[in-house]
Amino acid sequence: MKGLINMIRTVVGILFIISGAVKANDPHGLAYKMDEFFETWASSGFLPHLMNWIQRFSLEFSIVMISLEVIVGLGLLLGEWKKFFVWATLILMIFFTWLTGYAALSGKIATCGCFGDCLPLTSMQSFIKDIVLLALAIVLVLGMKWIRPRMAMASNVLILLLGVFAVAGFQWYVLKNLPLVDCLPFKVGNDILELRKMPADAVPDKIDYHFIYEKGGNQKEFTIRDLPDSTWTFVNRKDVVVQKGSNNEPPIKDYILMTPSGEDTTQSVLSLDADYYLFYVKDVMNTSRRWSKTFNKIFSLAQEEKRPLLVVSADPEGAQQYFNQKYQLHLPILSLDATSFKTVARTNPELYLMHGPVVKAKWAGDSLDKAVQK
Repeated sequence: MKGLINMIRTVVGILFIISGAVKANDPHGLAYKMDEFFETWASSGFLPHLMNWIQRFSLEFSIVMISLEVIVGLGLLLGEWKKFFVWATLILMIFFTWLTGYAALSGKIATCGCFGDCLPLTSMQSFIKDIVLLALAIVLVLGMKWIRPRMAMASNVLILLLGVFAVAGFQWYVLKNLPLVDCLPFKVGNDILELRKMPADAVPDKIDYHFIYEKGGNQKEFTIRDLPDSTWTFVNRKDVVVQKGSNNEPPIKDYILMTPSGEDTTQSVLSLDADYYLFYVKDVMNTSRRWSKTFNKIFSLAQEEKRPLLVVSADPEGAQQYFNQKYQLHLPILSLDATSFKTVARTNPELYLMHGPVVKAKWAGDSLDKAVQK
């Protein structure tokens, strides 16, 4: 029994550390997934005011959750303060299983970000994984007496402290810069136009069409195979998914660059046969103090290199007012949906060096100076 318990705590501890470490590479990713949960609950009528308020602290919750996951995993491996870490494991697994169960069974959330973007799992896969880990956590609680520290207490405490500083420091670094391992579709080297295309092996959903007709004040639903006669009046049509397809979404979707006049200019911009810069900034007026001086250097560098510089913003009116009215820079201003920004730019702002549709380099908001020092 002792050997089984130690094997289980080793497996669970390692999985916790891997899960936390993968997510620590991109804390914004987990924060955005938390946003999705909060938004879903709020729109469903579950404590909407509280959910909207909590959503403001998604990034802070993400950092704490990632850190806790790594530390609990380390605690299980080391065996020190076993009651705290074993019960913490069980509580976390109950919470995770509830979250993934909601995502999988409600169908409202496709993925739950359990292993970040680098190891994507569907909601159902995550739910099954968490059920297994929950069962193992229960076994650990029942067999807690068999858990013994692997080393002296001083060594265990030192390792735990190093773990705390390591996971906190790593998250601080990637938040100031960019994910150390970029698993997003906009990573350096990727062709955005190619990734906007449907995969070659895509299997589309099988759709059945249901038609709603009305007669004598009563409405009835018909399939395409049993449509009523002309005495019925057509009301509406519903598309019903009979069988889900597979791999039928492009890696990049909803990436649409719009001009001030409302024209989709994505294809023409990404087809430029030259190097150019895309400066992504969500809300210009609220953040410009942090990057205005560095942006002036980027603007001068772009002119010196004769490379076009385009501003992409979720607030095109604010960008137009700041860049072209206040400072008379005469820059092209394009708009991008705020939701798409979450994938395109993990920081605010963020600078891309492009050649046609290919991402050549990218710099985080706090690292823009590196763009002009390259």
